[in-house]
Amino acid sequence: MNRLAIIKEFLTFLRERKRWWIAPIVIFLLVLGVVLVLAKGSPLAPFIYSLF
Repeated sequence: MNRLAIIKEFLTFLRERKRWWIAPIVIFLLVLGVVLVLAKGSPLAPFIYSLF
């Protein structure tokens, strides 16, 4: 199963079950994960980690 199929299945789940309130939570978690991964090797890491 590729990544696009997982995204398509998730969007289908949201549409069929009317669970649109889950989408902002998932987007926030993805953005937070990307920020933490990108900040791992940067000089800004101590400042970002202190926020959490």
